[in-house]
Amino acid sequence: MMSQMPQQAAVRKCPSCEEPLESGDRYCGACGYDLSVVPARPEDSPTIAINGAMAAAPEPAPEPAAEPAPDGVDWPVARDSDGHGRPAPVHAAAELPGTDSGGSPLPPAPPAPPEAPPEPSPAGVRFDRPSEPDEYPLQAPDPRLTAEQAAPAEPAAAEKVCVACRAGRVDDDGYCENCGHAQPRERDHMEQESGPIAAVSDRGLRHHRNEDAFSVGCTALPDGAPASVAIVCDGVSSATRPDDASLAASRAAGELLLTALPRGTHPQQAMHDAILAASHAVNALADEPATAREQAPHQNAPACTLVGAVVTAGLLVVGWVGDSRVYWVPADRATPPARLTEDDSWAAQMVAAGLMNEAEAYADERAHAITGWLGADAYELEPHTASFKPDRPGVVVVCTDGLWNYAESAEEMAEAMPLDAAARPLHSARVLVGHALDGGGHDNVTVALVPFPAPPQGAGSA
Repeated sequence: MMSQMPQQAAVRKCPSCEEPLESGDRYCGACGYDLSVVPARPEDSPTIAINGAMAAAPEPAPEPAAEPAPDGVDWPVARDSDGHGRPAPVHAAAELPGTDSGGSPLPPAPPAPPEAPPEPSPAGVRFDRPSEPDEYPLQAPDPRLTAEQAAPAEPAAAEKVCVACRAGRVDDDGYCENCGHAQPRERDHMEQESGPIAAVSDRGLRHHRNEDAFSVGCTALPDGAPASVAIVCDGVSSATRPDDASLAASRAAGELLLTALPRGTHPQQAMHDAILAASHAVNALADEPATAREQAPHQNAPACTLVGAVVTAGLLVVGWVGDSRVYWVPADRATPPARLTEDDSWAAQMVAAGLMNEAEAYADERAHAITGWLGADAYELEPHTASFKPDRPGVVVVCTDGLWNYAESAEEMAEAMPLDAAARPLHSARVLVGHALDGGGHDNVTVALVPFPAPPQGAGSA
């Protein structure tokens, strides 16, 4: 016996989002799906019992008409449907299985290797962000490049190479572009030997830069007699650009002396003119844009002190402005040494006026306040020059207060200087700088040693 179970008409649903539709809808009210491109779904076929067993009737093929299909007809499954009269869901192209040119399915992709489980963090450690590696691996070379193209560029011969990694280039700020190491500045420690003369300058142990500078050289007088020149300058720390001031002054004075002496200018007049040239060079710094950029309310114009010596076969000329000094140390240490300059300082004025003795004046905190210097704001430039004719050989010590603070008297300076200073001036200059550093190195230290009399041209240190 055949019996038919009553079925209710199914409510139409959107083929895209499965939301119920109303009669006459052309678009889904929920997702906006265009219903006109989908044929109307026929009503579900009733479940009928055949030979006492319950079986689901085959689904009819999609037809425009919504009338139920006749019973017992084996309808084919609609193309592009899910087998229940609904269109297949829309896929992105990448989600569909691919086929080869013959229509066969492509071989499956190899499975990805399983990821190792993350290692547990140590107890008590919190990682708010991924930890960074201690070292970053270098990028693999491009196989398309030649060996010359793939090789890292080496610093040019003219470029500075880092003193730390020995590979990176040093940028204009003084740091290595490879490892970031700050480089020692060129003026932190300087040494120069010119014939029989030698000079050494060091930043010292307390200052952040070296504000001293020097210039040494040898020339000949018109008659062929040798002449040695040494200039030492000390930048005034309370002024703007003191390191530039000392460098400009030492260069200007040294160049004038080496030019004027061969022309026959008397050494003492040449020294006076050299101090004036140094003054003009320092004054010019006040008008440069760099000074305006660095000028602070409490600073003055660029300024420095200067002391120099010219040594010939029988004459010793000294010149100075400020508190840098010249000492005479005879080769025969049984003969007393002497200081050849007088400081332009508060202490020297107190002693000259008879208000204090030298020990009291230099013990005062105002002792090193200078009363003479080179610079645009100097009250009045008074170059000091003096000539001497030593009757025996010796060594002329030209130095800044960074040295004589630790060997103030002539006797102390002679005691600190090696006995063979005339034969080994560079070694002896190093020894004197070391003496100041061992004493505390509170200031920049610069010293030049000039043997007297000036030896013939071509003679140098032994």
